[in-house]
Amino acid sequence: MSERLQTGDTAPAFTLPDADGNDVSLADHKGRKVIVYFYPAALTPGCTKQACDFTDNLELLTGAGYDVIGVSPDRPEKLAKFREKENLEVTLVGDPSKETLEAYGAYGEKKLYGKVVTGVIRSTIVVDEEGKVEKALYNVKATGHVAKIIKDLGI
Repeated sequence: MSERLQTGDTAPAFTLPDADGNDVSLADHKGRKVIVYFYPAALTPGCTKQACDFTDNLELLTGAGYDVIGVSPDRPEKLAKFREKENLEVTLVGDPSKETLEAYGAYGEKKLYGKVVTGVIRSTIVVDEEGKVEKALYNVKATGHVAKIIKDLGI
Protein backbone atom coordinates (compact mmCIF):
# COMPACT_ATOMS: atom_id res chain seq x y z
CA MET A 1 0.00 0.00 0.00
CA SER A 2 1.21 3.48 -0.80
CA GLU A 3 2.27 5.93 1.88
CA ARG A 4 -0.12 8.68 2.81
CA LEU A 5 1.13 12.23 2.41
CA GLN A 6 1.61 14.47 5.43
CA THR A 7 1.49 18.24 5.86
CA GLY A 8 4.82 19.69 4.68
CA ASP A 9 5.61 16.87 2.23
CA THR A 10 6.44 17.81 -1.35
CA ALA A 11 3.43 16.97 -3.50
CA PRO A 12 4.38 14.37 -6.13
CA ALA A 13 4.67 15.85 -9.62
CA PHE A 14 2.22 14.58 -12.21
CA THR A 15 1.21 15.10 -15.82
CA LEU A 16 -2.08 13.46 -16.78
CA PRO A 17 -4.54 13.79 -19.69
CA ASP A 18 -7.68 15.84 -19.14
CA ALA A 19 -11.13 15.17 -20.63
CA ASP A 20 -9.94 16.61 -23.97
CA GLY A 21 -6.70 14.58 -23.98
CA ASN A 22 -4.54 17.62 -23.14
CA ASP A 23 -1.77 17.19 -20.56
CA VAL A 24 -2.33 18.83 -17.18
CA SER A 25 0.63 19.07 -14.80
CA LEU A 26 0.80 20.08 -11.17
CA ALA A 27 3.75 22.28 -12.24
CA ASP A 28 1.35 24.29 -14.46
CA HIS A 29 -0.18 25.63 -11.23
CA LYS A 30 3.02 26.76 -9.49
CA GLY A 31 2.35 29.99 -7.64
CA ARG A 32 -1.31 29.02 -6.99
CA LYS A 33 -2.80 26.75 -4.39
CA VAL A 34 -4.31 23.56 -5.79
CA ILE A 35 -6.97 21.26 -4.38
CA VAL A 36 -6.26 17.83 -5.87
CA TYR A 37 -9.08 15.43 -5.17
CA PHE A 38 -9.12 11.73 -5.92
CA TYR A 39 -12.34 9.86 -6.65
CA PRO A 40 -13.10 6.26 -7.70
CA ALA A 41 -15.06 6.63 -10.95
CA ALA A 42 -16.76 9.16 -13.20
CA LEU A 43 -20.52 8.84 -13.72
CA THR A 44 -21.21 7.22 -10.32
CA PRO A 45 -23.59 8.82 -7.77
CA GLY A 46 -21.09 9.79 -5.04
CA CYS A 47 -18.44 11.00 -7.47
CA THR A 48 -21.06 12.99 -9.38
CA LYS A 49 -22.21 14.69 -6.16
CA GLN A 50 -18.62 15.56 -5.23
CA ALA A 51 -17.74 16.89 -8.71
CA CYS A 52 -20.94 18.96 -8.81
CA ASP A 53 -20.17 20.39 -5.35
CA PHE A 54 -16.70 21.44 -6.54
CA THR A 55 -18.21 22.96 -9.71
CA ASP A 56 -20.86 24.83 -7.68
CA ASN A 57 -18.12 26.31 -5.46
CA LEU A 58 -15.44 26.76 -8.13
CA GLU A 59 -15.84 30.54 -8.38
CA LEU A 60 -15.48 30.88 -4.60
CA LEU A 61 -12.41 28.59 -4.55
CA THR A 62 -10.63 30.18 -7.52
CA GLY A 63 -11.42 33.63 -6.11
CA ALA A 64 -9.63 32.57 -2.92
CA GLY A 65 -6.59 31.47 -4.97
CA TYR A 66 -7.30 27.73 -5.32
CA ASP A 67 -7.37 25.71 -8.52
CA VAL A 68 -9.21 22.37 -8.45
CA ILE A 69 -8.14 19.15 -10.18
CA GLY A 70 -10.13 15.91 -9.93
CA VAL A 71 -8.18 12.68 -10.50
CA SER A 72 -9.68 9.25 -11.22
CA PRO A 73 -8.48 6.11 -13.02
CA ASP A 74 -10.85 6.93 -15.92
CA ARG A 75 -9.80 7.49 -19.53
CA PRO A 76 -10.27 10.94 -21.15
CA GLU A 77 -13.29 9.75 -23.18
CA LYS A 78 -15.21 8.82 -20.01
CA LEU A 79 -14.16 12.07 -18.33
CA ALA A 80 -15.51 14.02 -21.33
CA LYS A 81 -18.88 12.20 -21.04
CA PHE A 82 -18.93 12.94 -17.29
CA ARG A 83 -18.16 16.62 -17.86
CA GLU A 84 -20.82 16.99 -20.58
CA LYS A 85 -23.56 15.05 -18.75
CA GLU A 86 -23.12 16.92 -15.45
CA ASN A 87 -21.99 20.35 -16.84
CA LEU A 88 -18.79 20.14 -14.79
CA GLU A 89 -16.32 23.02 -14.78
CA VAL A 90 -13.58 21.50 -12.63
CA THR A 91 -10.51 20.13 -14.39
CA LEU A 92 -10.78 16.33 -14.56
CA VAL A 93 -7.73 14.21 -15.35
CA GLY A 94 -7.38 10.47 -15.82
CA ASP A 95 -4.79 8.16 -14.28
CA PRO A 96 -5.48 4.71 -15.78
CA SER A 97 -2.01 3.47 -14.68
CA LYS A 98 -2.86 4.57 -11.09
CA GLU A 99 0.74 5.84 -10.62
CA THR A 100 -0.37 9.28 -9.44
CA LEU A 101 -3.13 7.79 -7.26
CA GLU A 102 -0.49 5.58 -5.60
CA ALA A 103 2.04 8.42 -5.27
CA TYR A 104 -0.57 10.44 -3.34
CA GLY A 105 -1.57 7.52 -1.10
CA ALA A 106 -5.03 7.52 -2.71
CA TYR A 107 -4.99 3.92 -3.92
CA GLY A 108 -4.87 0.83 -1.76
CA GLU A 109 -6.90 -1.26 0.64
CA LYS A 110 -10.19 0.14 1.86
CA LYS A 111 -13.44 -1.16 3.29
CA LEU A 112 -16.41 -1.29 0.98
CA TYR A 113 -19.69 -2.58 2.40
CA GLY A 114 -17.77 -4.38 5.14
CA LYS A 115 -15.32 -6.09 2.77
CA VAL A 116 -11.66 -5.18 2.32
CA VAL A 117 -11.01 -4.31 -1.32
CA THR A 118 -8.23 -2.58 -3.25
CA GLY A 119 -9.22 0.62 -5.01
CA VAL A 120 -9.27 4.39 -5.03
CA ILE A 121 -9.41 5.92 -1.54
CA ARG A 122 -11.50 9.09 -1.79
CA SER A 123 -8.93 11.72 -0.77
CA THR A 124 -8.23 15.43 -1.04
CA ILE A 125 -4.78 16.99 -0.96
CA VAL A 126 -4.37 20.76 -0.70
CA VAL A 127 -1.08 21.87 -2.26
CA ASP A 128 0.39 25.31 -1.52
CA GLU A 129 1.99 27.73 -3.98
CA GLU A 130 5.40 26.12 -3.48
CA GLY A 131 4.20 22.58 -4.19
CA LYS A 132 4.08 21.48 -0.55
CA VAL A 133 1.17 19.60 1.05
CA GLU A 134 -0.89 22.02 3.13
CA LYS A 135 -3.59 19.47 4.05
CA ALA A 136 -3.96 15.74 3.38
CA LEU A 137 -7.44 14.30 3.92
CA TYR A 138 -8.12 10.59 3.39
CA ASN A 139 -11.30 8.48 3.40
CA VAL A 140 -13.42 11.59 2.94
CA LYS A 141 -17.16 11.45 2.28
CA ALA A 142 -18.47 12.52 -1.12
CA THR A 143 -21.36 14.48 0.36
CA GLY A 144 -20.58 17.60 2.37
CA HIS A 145 -16.84 17.34 1.77
CA VAL A 146 -16.50 20.53 -0.30
CA ALA A 147 -18.32 22.57 2.36
CA LYS A 148 -15.93 21.13 4.99
CA ILE A 149 -12.87 22.07 2.89
CA ILE A 150 -14.16 25.63 2.44
CA LYS A 151 -14.72 25.90 6.20
CA ASP A 152 -11.32 24.32 7.06
CA LEU A 153 -9.48 26.64 4.66
CA GLY A 154 -11.28 29.68 6.08
CA ILE A 155 -12.77 30.72 2.74
